[in-house]
Amino acid sequence: MQLTGLKRVRGLGRCARTQAVTLLQRIAVAVALPVLVLPAQAHPHVFVDGGVDFVFNENGLLDALEVTWLYDEFESLYILSSNELSLTAAGGLAEADRQHLIRQRSNWPDDFEGSAHLSVDGAPAVLHRPSGFDVAVVDGRLRVTFTRQLDVPIDLNKSSAEVAFYEATYFYAFAVTNSPQVLGAPRTCAADVIPFEAGAQDTALQAALAKLSREETPDIARVGSFFADRISIRCG
Repeated sequence: MQLTGLKRVRGLGRCARTQAVTLLQRIAVAVALPVLVLPAQAHPHVFVDGGVDFVFNENGLLDALEVTWLYDEFESLYILSSNELSLTAAGGLAEADRQHLIRQRSNWPDDFEGSAHLSVDGAPAVLHRPSGFDVAVVDGRLRVTFTRQLDVPIDLNKSSAEVAFYEATYFYAFAVTNSPQVLGAPRTCAADVIPFEAGAQDTALQAALAKLSREETPDIARVGSFFADRISIRCG
């Protein structure tokens, strides 16, 4: 399953080709050339950094998650190119282009669950559809932020919570690179990142997934969860 608007476009217009050259030049300076040559067929296909911040309401209850996605340089290039968008002289987006991408990024398929999977006392918590989207370009990479409101606020003095940061089909590989912030919470609350650590079984699974094409979906349900970074939060 692929997000609406994220399809890579082979035929680029003049503006998009110019933008592609500019971004590729910046990328080539930042990383060695062999790293730029990626396999055409492999899962995952897109790499997204970012993280999750925890928002508490005035009653001290966990009320929402603030989610950040920072697309890899190549996916950022494809998104900009497919929309025939150019960066400003300062390296950002014109306001009209930013609003266009906000509308596009907020158009989630009904069956897409996102990347922030919250569990409370080991059970999945219900999150509302995302809201409050914002888009920016940071050092040549597209950053998207949005909010996931909890259906029922949680008292973390009585419960434990954890967010697994992944996309179910592993088409997108998410990594927690931002330190989680605890916003509006009592002083006794703290969040910690639990990085994914690969074992032998995980390595074998990754090797099998690498053989899948972009059009193929793994048979294993929620396979992305096997490779997820996690964030635990506790109070008290």
